[in-house]
Amino acid sequence: MNPFKCLRDKTKHTQESASEILGVERSTIAKWETGAAMPTAKMLPKIASLYGCSVDDLLYDKELYEGSETAAQG
Repeated sequence: MNPFKCLRDKTKHTQESASEILGVERSTIAKWETGAAMPTAKMLPKIASLYGCSVDDLLYDKELYEGSETAAQG
């Protein structure tokens, strides 16, 4: 699952509430969550602060990384 959506869900924010706090359109949040767009580097610390995580957590696709490690070992 996309880390942006997963972390937003964990913090119980709606796309609307996150967009208001971050000062972006709700559609921007949706694009981040679908992978249609990525936030700017300047926006990442604000998002991490809102979701209570690190910037690394936002950028790290755990499923993809762990899947490729498993394939490399097998």
